Amino acid sequence: MRFTRTLPKELVHRSAVAEVFLTGAECHGEDEILLAARFPRRHAFYDDTLGPGNRLDPFLLLEACRQGIFVVAHRCLGVPLGHKFLLRAAEFEVPDPAALARGEGPTEAVITTRVEQRFRSRAGVRGLRLRFTLAIGVRVALLARIDYSWMPPGDWTSLRAGQRGALGLPAVPVALHGPRVDPGLVGRRVPANTVISPPRTANDGTHAAYVFAETTHPTLYDHWVDHVPGMLELEAFRQLALRAAVAAGTVRASGALPVALAARFRRFAEMDLPLECRTAPVLPGADIDCTLRQPGALTAEARIRLADPDTAGPVRALAAPTAHVAA
Repeated sequence: MRFTRTLPKELVHRSAVAEVFLTGAECHGEDEILLAARFPRRHAFYDDTLGPGNRLDPFLLLEACRQGIFVVAHRCLGVPLGHKFLLRAAEFEVPDPAALARGEGPTEAVITTRVEQRFRSRAGVRGLRLRFTLAIGVRVALLARIDYSWMPPGDWTSLRAGQRGALGLPAVPVALHGPRVDPGLVGRRVPANTVISPPRTANDGTHAAYVFAETTHPTLYDHWVDHVPGMLELEAFRQLALRAAVAAGTVRASGALPVALAARFRRFAEMDLPLECRTAPVLPGADIDCTLRQPGALTAEARIRLADPDTAGPVRALAAPTAHVAA
């Protein structure tokens, strides 16, 4: 595997070369692909943290896996460039938090990728479930699974026009804006890297905040899309869950990392409709259930586990969310 040059940015659906983390790909038969990844010493978004910055953000590793879904589709299955992709589910766990430790320079990783399931329609294979094992040296730093599908551009245009028309929305969305949470409350230093409003705490112990899609953000909106991207939704879950856990006294804002996540995306989140993120009450030692809702609809749900990597032991598997948090 080579680590000297990134893959073409078009292949991983990125606009800026600085946001491309994959450097190589080898297809081994029909069901196994090896990916090479190289992570920078510092990243303006993933390394914006109140902590010492001596560990890789698991969301950064997940992003490398997410880029891999496009490589598998285009290079191994022949899906044409220009097709549109939908993220349907994503999950990960960090089996050994010590494996996230940074060295003095950029970090190189090998991602073993396996096809677990092919989703078919009358037109043929239209999606995959991929399993990722990301290793840094001899240590496994992340286990992940992603479900996704794709469609031709014309089908996408018709789908989105019908969905937005049914909601009475214009063809081209304009993102809503509002006040942002103090970055220190969600483990950040830079205000531009926050994605939620100041949270509200209800008498039942739930926390809620609105999510804002800042379309000029260089990482979360590396290129224009007409909806709230999946990775931004996951970041909203992380930020609100962290704030709720800090308020409950179960973690420190400066030390907590997401060590497990299971999320399902139910429908498109529109950037020009109010989008509310909500957590269930936080209990000591328990995972945190979260939802994203727009008027009348559940758009995504997740279960997330936060831990201090300096004290966390082996991470147990995390089941996908099974119950919806009350609206």
